[in-house]
Amino acid sequence: MMAWRPKGFQFTARNLVRALCSSETPESKLLMAAMYGEVELFADSTAWNGFLWLVMSTCKIGGQPVYTGVELGAIKDSLPIVWI
Repeated sequence: MMAWRPKGFQFTARNLVRALCSSETPESKLLMAAMYGEVELFADSTAWNGFLWLVMSTCKIGGQPVYTGVELGAIKDSLPIVWI
């Protein structure tokens, strides 16, 4: 590990859900630390796909998803996560 790089953590789908759905979890605290550059977070497509499945399955009004694909893409792009 290079001395100038912050400590890194890899998120699974479960970690991502816990980070984004509660402000009281260790994962949410890591997400905030990543926002400030104190740590580096990594996640792969399976983590994002797991989060998408949860959101698309549970966040509905009148049987229709609350979020569009564009909105979910914007959320993904705004996260301080390196997607691998």
